[in-house]
Amino acid sequence: MTLPISLVLASTSVYRRQLLERLGLPFVVAAPHGSEEPLDGETPEALVQRLAVMKARSVLADHPDAWIIGSDQVAVIAGQILGKPHDMERASAQLRLASGREVIFWNGLCLLAPNGTAMQVELIPFRVFFRQLTDAQIRRYLERDRPFDCAGGFKSEQLGIALFERMAGDDPTSLMGLPLIALTAMLYRVGVEVV
Repeated sequence: MTLPISLVLASTSVYRRQLLERLGLPFVVAAPHGSEEPLDGETPEALVQRLAVMKARSVLADHPDAWIIGSDQVAVIAGQILGKPHDMERASAQLRLASGREVIFWNGLCLLAPNGTAMQVELIPFRVFFRQLTDAQIRRYLERDRPFDCAGGFKSEQLGIALFERMAGDDPTSLMGLPLIALTAMLYRVGVEVV
């Protein structure tokens, strides 16, 4: 079955767009709006689920007849949320903090039905175990990959993979910000045959 109606990705992330393109489904991109600041006492898990829903709902008025995908991700080390570093100094600090440690990436995923009549929401974790990294390795890595727009300060789909000892999770695309295994299951549940 083809898509009965349009599909919208509520994201400005080039990485999420590239991931969704893998499924070969037609879609459009819409920029979500709303604050992404955590609420007082909000856990990382609750935050990413709330933001995935908020992003999907924020574009509903402009795309009422579409299935809308919202997604959000945070990186967490020992309870501390790591955002996008935006510059070399913050990225270096994040990677020094990650060195020799486990980082959990929490992904919230939402598929919102046309007119907001129903939704599916999932929480997908992915764990990364970092090697012990020297300051020189961190600097060389950051100079090559320049991952300043990525939570945690690295790109696993590029040289960043060399920073890891191992990874653990059910959906490797969740590490890049859009869990395609979970999304495909959501789409199948509403009658969209991806394959």
